[in-house]
Parts: sequence; structure tokens; C-alpha cells
Amino acid sequence: MLIRSATPEDLPAILAIYNEVIANSTAVYALDPVSLESRVQWFNDRTAQGFPVLVAEDQHEVVGFSSFGEWRAAWPGFRFTVEHSVHVRADQRGKGVGVQLVEALFPLARDKGMHVMLGGIDADNAGSVRFHERLGFEEVARFPEVGHKFGRWLNLVFMQKFLDEPGAARD
Repeated sequence: MLIRSATPEDLPAILAIYNEVIANSTAVYALDPVSLESRVQWFNDRTAQGFPVLVAEDQHEVVGFSSFGEWRAAWPGFRFTVEHSVHVRADQRGKGVGVQLVEALFPLARDKGMHVMLGGIDADNAGSVRFHERLGFEEVARFPEVGHKFGRWLNLVFMQKFLDEPGAARD
């Protein structure tokens, strides 16, 4: 398994993974598939802001991707906090791909001076909650019925991981 920076050529595979997640899960609260153009814009925005987009490649196929970006960008007081996302192709889930993709984000976030990484997770997705706990994330907030998909209300959990010591000084 190779974890590497994504390129524009990876975007069709990233799109296919993302749209499968939208269609079949509550991991993303989007309701409709996204276009390739929107993924291109997302990729360009992330990379222009200096944020990583990583892919997991196995036998020359993209089998997952991860990234992080600003959290609550409108308020500079949150500048040391990022929110990550990670998605793995359906036939590759449970094989450690996601772990490698998220672990690869940690040093990149630290290199950017980040203090905290957040993840927003559907509360009913026990597997994702356990996955994040194994990576050192802790639940810090729960928002009942803030989402709606597949004809039901969804509860959102935020999980947090310190990337350096709690209380670490910043200028």
C-alpha cells in the first residue's frame, strides 16, 4: 500500500469513492452525488490553501483518500484546528487503509503548526467511532438530530485528537 499526495489524475477515483459513500451511508450528510467539477474545485481549493489531499494506492488503483482543512475558517481564533475526512473504497474497508490515511495526516498537520484535529462522525456509525478512538481521538461533542438523510434524523459526534500537548503555547 502506497500513501501519497493526490494528483488531478486521481480525482475520478476519489469522486467514485465519495459518491458511493454519499449514496450508501451517513458518513457524509450530502444527499446527491457530486460532479467531477466540484471535486476538482475542492482539490484546487485544498491544495491552494496548503492543505493535503492524500490517496492510498494499491496495485496502481486509488482505494481511499484523506484530507484536512480549516475548521470554522471565518474566525481566526480557530486557526490551529483542522477537520479531517477519510473515505475508503467499499471493497477495501476493514483492511487498514483508513488507518494509514489518517495517520499520514498527523505529521502534516503538526508541520503546519496545528494543535487539534477534529472529525465529525455520524453517531450511529459505531465502527467509525471505534476507528477514531483507536487513533487517539476522544468524543468531545454530540449534536442530536442535526442531520437528516434516508428519511431519518441523524446525530453528529465530534471527536478530537491533540496533535501536541494540551495547553501547548502558541504565538
